[in-house]
Amino acid sequence: MVWPPRDDLWTEFGFGTRCIHAGQPAEPTTGAIMTPIYQTSTFTQEGVGGHKGYEYARTGNPTRTALEICLASLEGARHGVCFASGSAATANVMHTLRPGDHVVSSDDVYGGTYRQFTTIFAPLGVEFSFVDMTDHDAVRAACRPGTTKILWVETPTNPLLKVVDIAAMATIARDVGARCFVDNTFATPALQQPMGLGAHAVVHSTTKYIGGHSDVVGGVVVTSDDALADDLFRLQNSIGATPGPQDCFLQLRGLKTLHLRMERHCNSARALAAWLSDHPQVASVIYPGLESHPQHAVASKQMSDFGGMVSFELKGSLERANRFVATTKVFALAESLGGVESLIEVPASMTHASVPPHVREQIGIADGLIRLSVGIEDLDDLKADLTCAFEN
Repeated sequence: MVWPPRDDLWTEFGFGTRCIHAGQPAEPTTGAIMTPIYQTSTFTQEGVGGHKGYEYARTGNPTRTALEICLASLEGARHGVCFASGSAATANVMHTLRPGDHVVSSDDVYGGTYRQFTTIFAPLGVEFSFVDMTDHDAVRAACRPGTTKILWVETPTNPLLKVVDIAAMATIARDVGARCFVDNTFATPALQQPMGLGAHAVVHSTTKYIGGHSDVVGGVVVTSDDALADDLFRLQNSIGATPGPQDCFLQLRGLKTLHLRMERHCNSARALAAWLSDHPQVASVIYPGLESHPQHAVASKQMSDFGGMVSFELKGSLERANRFVATTKVFALAESLGGVESLIEVPASMTHASVPPHVREQIGIADGLIRLSVGIEDLDDLKADLTCAFEN
């Protein structure tokens, strides 16, 4: 018997129950309730080719299998394929393409994704078009039937928090013979289920809300497309950008509280967004939960809540924004997001510094834009911390 069984998806149970149990049955030898960390590089075989489901840790590891099953279950998919980082997950998807293939991508994707597309895969012959995916006509116009293989959808986007209609993108993808991939990192499966809206696959940087404690780096692709899953497992094994068992254990531990953490993230982010909207030093606030957000109706349709990310434009220069984020105490000045602690950053200087200035200007990343990853601290302390920064 292969343990844990890959069909242990707990599909008949609710989301919170699956966070805790899917893919994580008691270990059969000892009855351990927590999935063990299988810290081994290889597995003995009873005879040539007669192994117990595992032969070499790059190819498969029971701790990793448990994580893959749980993440697939949470996204409503059959297969999860884990990688050493979100960037590794993205790269392995791109490795399914060939020179001359075409990708239509959200225009304000994560800076690391933009860098990977333009500096690694574009020189290898993969072609990219970056489009505002809230404009469905622009997306259709950018597609090349027969050549476009992937619509790369990020929603909410990073850092402008645009909300893209996933069902509409999935329809366009099918119309042109492409696959729709959705980066669901910001929303998590707790708030948004792209597979149920027609997406072919979902990608996460599990470093963020999935892990939730800023202590592990990882990535995953989930899908119910058997052929795509087979291709990704082949690439996972052949390229070897796999997470170690300790990393997988930490992500499984984080998943057990995902539904609870997301509720607190959302509640505090919603309150801060409303509070910032009334501040005289703030030019604008971007949060899908505000009725002023251009895609508030789309977000209300496809998300159960609006997430823990808030972006706002501070009146003044880039230097003013840089000074502002350097003076907070509870909000730690750091890249990344999705941990229990609150983080603050300036995209133009940090996460999106690799995006050329003219491109940042074109897509609307202003010098004074500040991105908050709202943690689960006391809300009054978060407000007080920002107030001190405003007064500095």
